[in-house]
Amino acid sequence: MEASTFKLKTPLITGGRSHIPLAKTEHMTVGLNYYTPGRKNKLHTHPGEDHTFVVMDGEATFYNREHQPTVLRKGEGIMLPENHYYYFESTGNRPLALFRVSAKKGNPKVVRIDAEGNKRTEPENEYVAVDGEPIEGKFWQLT
Repeated sequence: MEASTFKLKTPLITGGRSHIPLAKTEHMTVGLNYYTPGRKNKLHTHPGEDHTFVVMDGEATFYNREHQPTVLRKGEGIMLPENHYYYFESTGNRPLALFRVSAKKGNPKVVRIDAEGNKRTEPENEYVAVDGEPIEGKFWQLT
């Protein structure tokens, strides 16, 4: 396998959230999550995967299973071990750009389980926009 390079850049969106994969190997993926202010995800966990998030712009509040908050600002990060239930929200007044690193242990068949037990078996390997559309010609990028 060859080395790969990537740029911390993602299209601006009209609302909601997006995820853009940046690079991957058999055991690791890196991506950029982009959330408009107020957007959050659901309580979930990733079996067989450790996750790290670093705030590149905006503010994120991460919550554990007991809904205890941890506020992260630009340049701050969090390490989430496998099977740790969490969710996060874009709590700042500007969009949240999150650099995401995921390290797999083996080849888990389930990549995400939410609090209701719903399972996702396919990783987000392509650009994904939810609750919004990309704004043509407009991007967020680390400068």
